Amino acid sequence: MSEETESEQPTTGEAAQYSPDELAGGNAATESSEVNLDLVLDIPVDVSLRVGSTEISIRDLVKLVEGSVIALDRDATEPMDVLVNGTLIARGEIVVVDDRFGVRLTDVISPLERIETLN
Repeated sequence: MSEETESEQPTTGEAAQYSPDELAGGNAATESSEVNLDLVLDIPVDVSLRVGSTEISIRDLVKLVEGSVIALDRDATEPMDVLVNGTLIARGEIVVVDDRFGVRLTDVISPLERIETLN
């Protein structure tokens, strides 16, 4: 193996870096580096909505009773954050479908923006 090839290989503890084209099987990917997404399509993920948040002291927390109202840091007209395994992937609004809550996506976070938030 040449010195150039050795320096390009990730060392122990480093994650391999791939461009979005390589992951999507685009032109930049060679046959040996194409990713088969069928391997991960059935893996369950946790999808959650973040309505808002607030900080509260333990003193005020233990005083809460049924019917208490906690004011959140988000305006009622703002879209909710849609998270997958804790990572923001979209924003949306609450809808009701057949007596069940749902979310209508209004803004999907681009893959590049998602990658930037990981750093």
